[in-house]
Amino acid sequence: MTSVLVVTAPEVDGPDSRYPSAHSVSTGTATGLAAALESVDASITVLARQTDDEAELISWLHGAADEGWGVVIDPAAFTSYSYGLRDAAALVVDAGLPVIEVHLTNPASLGEARQSSVIAAVSTGIIAGFGLDSYRFAVAAAGARVAERQRGRLEQAQL
Repeated sequence: MTSVLVVTAPEVDGPDSRYPSAHSVSTGTATGLAAALESVDASITVLARQTDDEAELISWLHGAADEGWGVVIDPAAFTSYSYGLRDAAALVVDAGLPVIEVHLTNPASLGEARQSSVIAAVSTGIIAGFGLDSYRFAVAAAGARVAERQRGRLEQAQL
């Protein structure tokens, strides 16, 4: 089975956010987000988590690298300055796994301070501006890359 960890950081589901929430599309929880994304592909297990704790996000990315999971990350408030999160994302990519940065809105349409991403440089790709579909596209792409990696390892083992 192919697993994709979907992690969201602060601002995504905050009551004061001026941007639509991925979580508000369903039950208001990371579990609801996972349920909304399960329909992307039946062969992909979606593990959705949300936290305001940067250290917890970093720990989850380390775990994804250890487990062989692809990652879809909406770094939200951490996008522009969290080098710890950037380094954790690089660890996942260095393990041969995809990290796809995702945003509900288009960061280029936000204020200048929100237009740069320290995570983008180490990400496999970025999908932004499509609301919840940004997550769906990212899960499909990450799942496909993890499955491709798994097939390659199986083929190598058979040689």
